[in-house]
Parts: sequence; C-alpha cells; structure tokens
Amino acid sequence: MNTLVGYVRSGEPDLTNRQMALLLVVYLSPGPHTVRGLARILNVSKPVVTRALNRLGALGYLRRQRDDSDKRNIFVAQTSEGAIFLEEFGHLIGDGERSPVRNGGTAELRTDGPLAPARSAHQRGTSGHR
Repeated sequence: MNTLVGYVRSGEPDLTNRQMALLLVVYLSPGPHTVRGLARILNVSKPVVTRALNRLGALGYLRRQRDDSDKRNIFVAQTSEGAIFLEEFGHLIGDGERSPVRNGGTAELRTDGPLAPARSAHQRGTSGHR
C-alpha cells in the first residue's frame, strides 16, 4: 500500500498495468522487441501494444527504432528516461517493502512522506529479526 501511495505522491505519470508490463518486458527481457512479439508475450492484440507504446513513447520511456537491415521492421527500444523511471520505481518498491509497520497484522499507512525512511527495529520495539 505504501508503495502505491508513494508512487501517486511522486508526481510520476500514472501507467496502466499494460503499460507497466510492456515497459518491464522491454527492459527485463532480451531483445530485439517488436510489436508482434510483445503482443504475443503479453497475450494481447497488436493495437493494444501500439496504444501502450504510443503513451510510453510520448513519455520518453520507450522509442521505436527502424531496423537498418529491413526498413519494414520496427523495433521497440529502451531510453535513458525509461531506465531512470524504472530505477526510481524500483527504489520506491524497495522502500515500500521495508516501510510497513505491522500492528496487529495490518499495515499502518505512514503519512510522513512517500519515501520517508522506515523506522529501525529499535524504534519499533522489536529485535530486528523477522
């Protein structure tokens, strides 16, 4: 929960699950990537991938790149902006995994900022071991 709240508060663009999945596939699996291949991996239609790619391209997170050997082929390529976004998102997830304070089995929502450091084991009154 804290991760999502932190993401909303971050001011980063809201991405749909499909857009995030597309972004992660391109960055985490070996390429080259094509619209047809991405549609197959995600089990969606090519127009769905094209719409997601249009949005991610407008944000600068992915770009289309023409194949030099066959000008008919278009590859989906990574960008430095996309890498930075995913790196920051990864940090947000990492911070979110450490930040929930357990209280009777429910997570307590922290209101002192989306990326505020998690309380230490001493501050929580625990030994620090899970």
